[in-house]
Amino acid sequence: MIPPIASRFVAGETPAAAFDHVRRANEDGVNVILNLLGEHYHERAPADGDADTYVEILRDIGATDLDACVSVKPSQLGIDVGDDVFRENLRRVVEAGDEHGVFVWCDMEDHETTDVTLDTFEDLAREFEGGVGLCVQANLRRTREDLDRLVDVPGKIRLVKGAYDEPESIAYTDKADVNEAYREDLEFLFKERDAGIAVGSHDPKMISLAAELSAEYDADYEVQMLMGVREDEQRRLAAEGVEVWQYAPYGGKWVSYFYRRVRERKENLLFALRAVAGV
Repeated sequence: MIPPIASRFVAGETPAAAFDHVRRANEDGVNVILNLLGEHYHERAPADGDADTYVEILRDIGATDLDACVSVKPSQLGIDVGDDVFRENLRRVVEAGDEHGVFVWCDMEDHETTDVTLDTFEDLAREFEGGVGLCVQANLRRTREDLDRLVDVPGKIRLVKGAYDEPESIAYTDKADVNEAYREDLEFLFKERDAGIAVGSHDPKMISLAAELSAEYDADYEVQMLMGVREDEQRRLAAEGVEVWQYAPYGGKWVSYFYRRVRERKENLLFALRAVAGV
């Protein structure tokens, strides 16, 4: 059982608990992206097993009226085992999403996996007519060229600042530089695409910029935030008519994810300390 201190950031250990969270979020107008916790498998069996689980949850989502989709990690589907394993498993997941009418996102991990992730996404997005989306990271120096390549690819693009500790030779490491890259990449997306833009950020300045760019370029977009982070803002934006998606992890492998969230943000640490103290 997930203790209350961690349940702010994790939607439960089972699909049933995750679906209950989706229902509650949907009541507030917030859609949910479910992510089964698990990553960096070095053997094929667990990667295949998680792909099987995603196929099942896509079927189950498709049988409900829930506003939900899924997001998968390349290392969860076997990219560390072999590029072919990742491609085969992601294809299986996207095929299931297509069959059941549920969207599938593919996260982006460290720079060593960027090329194969991009290649696989582009192939599947064209084959399945946009039923899949990809995360791109503004902190990577290569991202503008990647966006040039992806601008006409169907599906969705989620722009995030980037959470991986990459070398300065290939990534912006100064916060101001990352923010500037994010702004420029976001403007490029709104200028070149009229839909399929996902603003993956908790930064109020970037969310406000997205609203301005949407009005300027008449382009649709959605805002994506993590479960447990600025949830009042998620509900406020949804009430104002913004399409909001909450990234909600679930599953038994919640411990490392929870501590990562706590380390990332001071307010998350304060929340955890208050929970321990019972105040």
